Amino acid sequence: MSHGAAMPTPTLVNLSSLIDDAKCFELVRQHRWPKGVRCPGCGSAAVARHGRDDTQPDRQRYRCAACGLRFDDLTGTVLAGHHRPLRVWVLCLYLMGLNLSNRQIARELDLSQPDVQQMTERLRHGLVAKLPAVVLDGEVEVDEVYVVAGHKGNPALVAKGGGQGGADG
Repeated sequence: MSHGAAMPTPTLVNLSSLIDDAKCFELVRQHRWPKGVRCPGCGSAAVARHGRDDTQPDRQRYRCAACGLRFDDLTGTVLAGHHRPLRVWVLCLYLMGLNLSNRQIARELDLSQPDVQQMTERLRHGLVAKLPAVVLDGEVEVDEVYVVAGHKGNPALVAKGGGQGGADG
């Protein structure tokens, strides 16, 4: 055995065969609409179930009574419009959370590295884009703040300021 070449890490179990599509769609519904299904077009709660997807029977379709929009569990999400089953996306997200490399995720899911690279980029972009902006409100306490970033690269200006500022005032 040579010491220079690393042995490939084998996959222990085909994870995607163990995950239930119905549970994955239920997970998406719970996180997307914790207070009940809402129309992604107008925000109305006047939504009726409108059949199931032909190729993915666990994917629920809906129709908005207010604006007439037809949509499903994945409409308007980063998970919409892909040929891979939802369980593969959920597993990819889970493995990303375990901080596995794209190479290891590709092995675990039996996918090519370029496919996994594309999936992880879409998941990161889609999830980061959906996070609300942090807004400070009310009384905010900040301890031990040193503001010198504006003087970087100009030590003469910092020296001229002497002992002013800093934590002790």
